[in-house]
Amino acid sequence: MARKNQTLGEFIIENQKDFPYASGELSRLINSIRLAAKMVNHEVNKAGLVDITGAAGETNIQGEDQQKLDVLANETFINTLTNREIVCGIASEENDEFITIKGQKNDHRNNYVVLMDPLDGSSNIDVNVSVGTIFSIYRRVTPTGTPVTIEDFLQPGNLQVAAGYIIYGTSTMLVYTTGHGVNGFTLNPALGTYYLSHPNMKFPDDGSIYSVNEGNYIHFPQGIKDYIKYCQEEKEDRPYTSRYIGSLVSDIHRNMIKGGIYLYPSTSKSPNGKLRLLYECNPMAFIAEQAGGKASDGYRRIMDIKPTELHERTPFVCGSKNMVEKVESFMD
Repeated sequence: MARKNQTLGEFIIENQKDFPYASGELSRLINSIRLAAKMVNHEVNKAGLVDITGAAGETNIQGEDQQKLDVLANETFINTLTNREIVCGIASEENDEFITIKGQKNDHRNNYVVLMDPLDGSSNIDVNVSVGTIFSIYRRVTPTGTPVTIEDFLQPGNLQVAAGYIIYGTSTMLVYTTGHGVNGFTLNPALGTYYLSHPNMKFPDDGSIYSVNEGNYIHFPQGIKDYIKYCQEEKEDRPYTSRYIGSLVSDIHRNMIKGGIYLYPSTSKSPNGKLRLLYECNPMAFIAEQAGGKASDGYRRIMDIKPTELHERTPFVCGSKNMVEKVESFMD
């Protein structure tokens, strides 16, 4: 039973029975993500003090190579997951190809793959706006003891065993699901411990916030244009409020708490959309559904899409259930 001020470690142990294949692997994997997130949080909070926001290839006063914060976050998560002997493969938005992890005994014995966007919204770092990490976890489909293949990563979202995000904001939060609801944990930086602060998070069925980059309005499909006009109508419960941060984690997090919808549709310039199905849309869809919300490409459930490539893109509509269904009614 979730209780406030429970630590993330205590929560993981208490709920381990809910994890598939309760061998402790998934618990250790979530713990590794928790550790890497603390390390990235430390770097994010230094971003205004040290030059870690510039282009990779610069050198600091010690002659060391400078790295972009998103590259640094990528390496932190990869190194933490690799060194802890938990995953057999990692796919990242920052890497062209997936990474195979042999294990210290070179036996490919681990059973989980992680797909991640290590620093979502990193262009916001320079202006001190919240950014985040998104992760998605699957059980491998190829035989244990063999190297992972692309098939281990090209699984539909409905086969995820866990997904979550970390938001590095005014406070740092880790929000995740293993298919038994959504819980949020806030980092106490003085103690380095995450505490359960948002148990059983839920999207309200309806909301009054819509989040979309209206600068691209001219390029949107007609159905999306019609929905935006609907949001702006002067009716009994409208117009809705427009709120767009430009960081997927931040926009989804706000809308889950307050009630709202996030839209990143296809455009005439990007007919397949811009967000990545595997690193961004599937994990957020899993969280949304577990929180009573909905995620769609405008026509079909995001988590039913069978991916065909690692960096596949898709239109994305996610948020309060009734709002997403309203968008779908405009797309018909």
